[in-house]
Order: sequence, then C-alpha cells, then structure tokens
Amino acid sequence: MKASRFMLGALAACWAASALAQPLADDPSAPKTREQVRYDLRAWLAAGYDPNDWIHYPENAMRAGRIVAQRRADGPPMTQ
Repeated sequence: MKASRFMLGALAACWAASALAQPLADDPSAPKTREQVRYDLRAWLAAGYDPNDWIHYPENAMRAGRIVAQRRADGPPMTQ
C-alpha cells in the first residue's frame, strides 16, 4: 500500500512539474530559431502567401495569416 501511495505521489509530482514547465517553453516573446522561422514561412506559403505579389500585398498577407491561424487552431501542427 505504501509503495502505491508513493508511486501515485511521484506521478502527481511529475505531472504537475510538466504542466508548469510547458508554458515556459512556449514563451511568445522569446526570439525564434531559424528552424521556427522556416516552419512559419512554410506554413504561410502553404496557405497561399506569395512574397512576390507586391500588388496585392496587404490582402495577400492578411488572408494567409488568417488561414495559418485557423489551421493552427483546428488541428495538430504541421510537421517540421
């Protein structure tokens, strides 16, 4: 009985530690790595963003930004 109570306590402690550590890893104000920037660029290009389309620039970027945000909210992230 003592061993199972100890294991339950250890499991709860590990769960709490990982739950508290997760938001620290996703700090939006932290600078992005090159891989994260490439990942974001691939997501925007997949959403239809064309960096060479300067005639429709604001609309093109805003539309792609909405699509990327919706895709990230809907499902699992794209694989890197």
